[in-house]
Amino acid sequence: MNYFIQCLTYFRILIAPIIFLLITVFDSYAWALLLFLLASLSDYWDGFLARKFNLESVVGMVLDPIADKILVTFLILALSLELTSIFIGMVGGIMLVREFWVGALRDLNARQGNSNATQVTFLAKIKTSIQFLAFTSYLLGLALNNSLILFTSNFFLFLALIITLQTGLSYTIATFRR
Repeated sequence: MNYFIQCLTYFRILIAPIIFLLITVFDSYAWALLLFLLASLSDYWDGFLARKFNLESVVGMVLDPIADKILVTFLILALSLELTSIFIGMVGGIMLVREFWVGALRDLNARQGNSNATQVTFLAKIKTSIQFLAFTSYLLGLALNNSLILFTSNFFLFLALIITLQTGLSYTIATFRR
């Protein structure tokens, strides 16, 4: 079971560049959407199964957020390019900077024995869910060639940005509070 759980995480890492290519090279938005939905579900199931069967591991706790970041990075790049969107590029860039910053905070806290300061919070899980909702919405809009869905997706992405910044600020305060 532990191997299966890790495979779910590796799936997100491996599928990210494939989704990128489906969007940017092949214009296969429906396939990209399907694979992204599977990747999103794998994010839920690997955590659920690890907790249910008490198979949480240090490797899993490290790789799971990295897999999410890899997937998000490829989606931001693909959507920015495909939609020629400065908005997606800028908002996505800010989100990625936050991810690098939080990664640095986690490293700092691990070295100082303060890992609890950057423990994944419920709000951070909400952030990931809303990011995934925004990307799903963009892919659906592309697959259906629907401008209204694409326009609405911008609001989901902006909401994800607000939560992303809030969680980054929370982790920063918790790190330097001492």
